[in-house]
Amino acid sequence: MSTRRASVLREMGLAPLWRLRAAEGDRDAAATADVAETAAERKPNSSAAPPPPSAPQPAQGSDRPQRIARMDWAELREAVAACRACKLCERRKQAVLGVGDERSDWLFVGEGPGAEEDEKGEPFVGQAGKLLDNMLAAIGIRRGQNVYIANTVKCRPPGNRTPEAGEMAACFPYLARQIELLQPKLIVALGRPAAQTLLDGEVKIGAARGRLFEHKGRPLIVTYHPAYLLRNLPDKAKAWEDLCFARTTMGGITGRRE
Repeated sequence: MSTRRASVLREMGLAPLWRLRAAEGDRDAAATADVAETAAERKPNSSAAPPPPSAPQPAQGSDRPQRIARMDWAELREAVAACRACKLCERRKQAVLGVGDERSDWLFVGEGPGAEEDEKGEPFVGQAGKLLDNMLAAIGIRRGQNVYIANTVKCRPPGNRTPEAGEMAACFPYLARQIELLQPKLIVALGRPAAQTLLDGEVKIGAARGRLFEHKGRPLIVTYHPAYLLRNLPDKAKAWEDLCFARTTMGGITGRRE
């Protein structure tokens, strides 16, 4: 093992090197995710007074998804920066589209911006971002090089709470367009909100780990969000197993030995 790899694994709390065991891998691969269709959102009350001009405008009932689906990167950045499709726009300092190589093989999708991301306009720049960078380095990749990082929502939820279903639905056309523009070979969903958004149903991370899913024909792997791992250190070993699975999967896709 290289000195650099050993250092990164120590940063992740995984030294000495945590090794996969075949029996555990088989059990995880056989686990079945509990995926069910999400309930449709309630329709807005038609008798309610129209919102003032500065209030968020509803995402449903228009050609908005179709317009977003035709945007290039420059148009997408402008649209996200000016978006008022849900109430998250009311308190944001800036919307956070994503960061990385815009023709990446790897796409990592998290939940939403936190306080530091809201300040800097880039996803995963706090402690969770440092851990994510170490996770990437542990499998031989790095931010900005053949990797794109995005979130399910582009504006910070108040108090860093989990995004609500309506907020994720309003933001999903942006993520969908990012995926179409990127054409990634592999998507890694970081945490439950990202997994449920991309798989369009209820997901239990523990059951979904170790399985290969698809999002519109693109391979997708589910693992823990780095912020969760900072609070649950023992699960870093499970995340390392997921990363090894992702690296092996990518190797099979690209034809390279990983």
